[in-house]
Amino acid sequence: MNIMEPGIPGGLQLLGVGKAFQEELCDTLADTALFNDLAWPEIKALGAFMQGYQAPAGTTIFKEGEVGQYMCVILSGSVAIEKEDRQMEHKTVAEVGAGKSIGEMAMIDGERRSATCRTQKETTLAILTRDKFERLVDEYPVLGVKILHKLARLLSQRLRLASGILVDYLEQ
Repeated sequence: MNIMEPGIPGGLQLLGVGKAFQEELCDTLADTALFNDLAWPEIKALGAFMQGYQAPAGTTIFKEGEVGQYMCVILSGSVAIEKEDRQMEHKTVAEVGAGKSIGEMAMIDGERRSATCRTQKETTLAILTRDKFERLVDEYPVLGVKILHKLARLLSQRLRLASGILVDYLEQ
């Protein structure tokens, strides 16, 4: 069923429905760094659990501190990842563009969001909710393990990068 998912923030517009849109979504997912080595049948299975959304510039995709129920793959456009400083001001810590993913940690562990994510310009997203990911794992366990492995590797790489930056900061 292609209806707006519960928990998806306001300001996002659901893109297309039906077979033609699903093919377009899968074509784009196949070109992302996270999923580009999956076989086409795996991409189609994954795409069936995701929905595409359009977000105008300045749209908050998720806020630091809220419970996370989904991850996003940026299909076009870009987003800023922001953290609050001690004065409660948002500081951009990263910019993420097409082909990258955001929100994986909270989708996997159910903890609160570690940052705010806001679109910098009009952005197209493919969203995978926690509920749909759990269904995917039940229905396609081998694909679920592949995706979890990819997410674990991605999060490990990000942790190593953050640790390196922290060490550089501490040495100043």
